[in-house]
Amino acid sequence: MRLVKEPQPAADSACVRFIQDHPFASATVLSHIRKATQGATAMKNCQPFARELGGRMHVFAHNGDLDGERLRARLPLGGFRPVGDTDSEYAFCVLLKRLRAPWLAGGIPALEERRRIVEAFVAAIRPLGPANFLYSGGDALFLHGHRRFHGDGADARPPGLHVLCRRCAARSDRVDAEGLAIALDAEQEVILAASVPLTAEPGWRALAEGELLVAQRGRIVVQPGPRAETPRVRTATAAGQETPVPYTREGQAMAHPLPSVARLDPVVERYLRDVDRALLRRNLVLTPEERLNQLQELSRFAGELRGAGKKVIDPRSP
Repeated sequence: MRLVKEPQPAADSACVRFIQDHPFASATVLSHIRKATQGATAMKNCQPFARELGGRMHVFAHNGDLDGERLRARLPLGGFRPVGDTDSEYAFCVLLKRLRAPWLAGGIPALEERRRIVEAFVAAIRPLGPANFLYSGGDALFLHGHRRFHGDGADARPPGLHVLCRRCAARSDRVDAEGLAIALDAEQEVILAASVPLTAEPGWRALAEGELLVAQRGRIVVQPGPRAETPRVRTATAAGQETPVPYTREGQAMAHPLPSVARLDPVVERYLRDVDRALLRRNLVLTPEERLNQLQELSRFAGELRGAGKKVIDPRSP
């Protein structure tokens, strides 16, 4: 993990110039520009905050303004203590306290177990003020949207966070926005999350108040929790347990889930246990144009195979 931060204004930042002069590659990048609502303007209060837990670095960035007095009264700390004096770092220490047991049990905790812990954490801090944040333990990124101040003098209100899911082509589809540029060396899926949309392109989606998403490898893998206003579409597994439906590239839950396995013929159900649905899910998020391109590639490949077969049977064939 690389952590670069300073207490100086971002408009004239030596850290920003350093990053521009020394670009780096990473699967997850968190950036935070702080408006000091609590705590002094000092390095100890600059975000993102980072701590080690279970042999991995955990990073947290919060956009909001929690009631510090009620936060400290309602949510006592454990083994993690803040270095600075912000509500954001205190909240991060509370989250790490809750995550400590599963991370110290050995290995990486199950994603669903961590999601439940983070969901309980956000339920505890939401009544204390705006609680938009990004949190990562290395292999997954948790995104929580709540409320924020929109600069019009009114009380904080949703949306507090926006997301954009997109597939970028190799070297030809840079992500450029005011104050942000991402160079892509290979075709990949990317998730951008920000308080406000960073670009004018379509696809940005405002998170519902209290919506919690989990992302891995450039795509959303866990749908919103119970408080979110986005419809909760689910399917059933062979064991009868519910699992989230995959998201579309725009981050919306798919409106037509696969049939419930519990209602299928027992013979079909037995064979489905060995079916790898990862390819199905990847195809479901493709646009019609991308699916057509794949079909054309398959047709060209089939033509090449037929031509090669003819040459094997009859070397004189053209």
